[in-house]
Amino acid sequence: MTTVAETPRATSEGFLERYFQITRRGSTAGREFRGGLVTFVTMAYIVVLNPLIIGTVKDSTGHYLGGNGLVPHLPMIAAMTALVAGVMTILMGLVANFPLALATGLGLNAFIAFGIAQLPHMTWADAMGLIVMEGLIILLLVLTGFRKAVFHAVPMQLKTSISVGIGLFITLIGFVDSGFVRHTATGAPPLELGIGGTLAGWPTIVFVVGLFTIAVLMIRKVRGAILIGIVAATVVAVVIERIFKIGPSVNAAGKINPKGWSLNVPSIPDKILEAPNFGLLGHFSLLGSFKAIGAVSVVLLVFTLMLADFFDTMGTMVAIGAEGGLLNAEGVPPKSQQILIVDSLAAAAGGAASVSSNTAYIESAAGVGDGARTGLASVVTGSLFLLATLFAPIVAVIPYEAATPALIIVGFLMMTQVKDIEWDNMEIALPAFLTMVLMPFTYSITVGIGAGFISYTVLKSVKGKTSDVHPLMWIVSALFVLYFAIDPVKSWLGVG
Repeated sequence: MTTVAETPRATSEGFLERYFQITRRGSTAGREFRGGLVTFVTMAYIVVLNPLIIGTVKDSTGHYLGGNGLVPHLPMIAAMTALVAGVMTILMGLVANFPLALATGLGLNAFIAFGIAQLPHMTWADAMGLIVMEGLIILLLVLTGFRKAVFHAVPMQLKTSISVGIGLFITLIGFVDSGFVRHTATGAPPLELGIGGTLAGWPTIVFVVGLFTIAVLMIRKVRGAILIGIVAATVVAVVIERIFKIGPSVNAAGKINPKGWSLNVPSIPDKILEAPNFGLLGHFSLLGSFKAIGAVSVVLLVFTLMLADFFDTMGTMVAIGAEGGLLNAEGVPPKSQQILIVDSLAAAAGGAASVSSNTAYIESAAGVGDGARTGLASVVTGSLFLLATLFAPIVAVIPYEAATPALIIVGFLMMTQVKDIEWDNMEIALPAFLTMVLMPFTYSITVGIGAGFISYTVLKSVKGKTSDVHPLMWIVSALFVLYFAIDPVKSWLGVG
């Protein structure tokens, strides 16, 4: 006999099951909530990092982003970053039922800050208008079916290489952000182990402890291993900072402490709540860039932005789908059209909110690796981002050294797909190899995909197998050639 107290819970569980098809995808509501939390923890850094990238750079008129533009407004940018990420990630969960989170895209935000906003006569409003324009164009390509058609035209093994390449990419990100691997001062070699070739400092110990904690828990098949590892490493970091007073890797005066914490100093925050300021919403000029830099420059910049956004998400959703066993025989995730529509809207929304283009995050693989299989995980992640607009001090507790072990583990899991590539067939093996290695070596998912596409079409042509190449692969490969040659083209057209 069902009691009154049990009825709401049963109804709620029934609704979640019907809407998200949790059991059908081999998951449980508990796994989805935990996976959503893990994804949030691994990508919450963007709330802190994005303001430091776009909020500390002046446009060509000498103004910072936001407010009166005369001083940086980092808290406002942080609040808007979390707001857009929250809304768009929830939309991804509800519309596409896919465990994929979205937030401001790293790389594109730096391009906006240093490559667009500082162009002569450009303002931050003009720069963000370009992002809105780019997002709307991609949305049009999705609605016409062109973006999805391109996705279906890509050979399965190239899609696999994209997943593996992204795994290598996020592994490198994890090692570098944690300080376990660092840039050398001399430039040759470009990277080295720790500080001067040796491991030193308490933050490095926290990273190692977090990495092995997750690995051991996974070997013992403990549910929530990734989340437990992140939380445990963060607690250890807080205790160590409390005892030894290590401080940040770079202090407010710009002094470098190579043994300090990266991104955040782990400590109990002085305050829990902080009222968010959403004043940046709508501060963009859709067509202002045409007057500032001319139509030709606008077209080339929008093309560059669009090509980067266009393929990053396609690669990311394949990688996430492969990690969760959600791809069909053609390597396509369920509701791929809806995924691409939400992603396109996110790009435009990021520009409209002046926080740069929002895109799919490969860190979602951390939540999938911890059991997430449905859009319920995205709803959880998005809700936590909305809460982060209020609880920014708590989000700022986790240092890179405690969060990045999750990226290493997920990179390993994604690397296991490499066995599905025909390594004895050079026509596909070499393009796959270039796709995988150029992502981490160039710090760009788009570059890896472009190199793979171009080399695939060239090698097939040389072998006289042009009929094996889908017509759209030819078109996209030609666009990638233009993408790689964008600077010479701009110089030739005199728009530098």
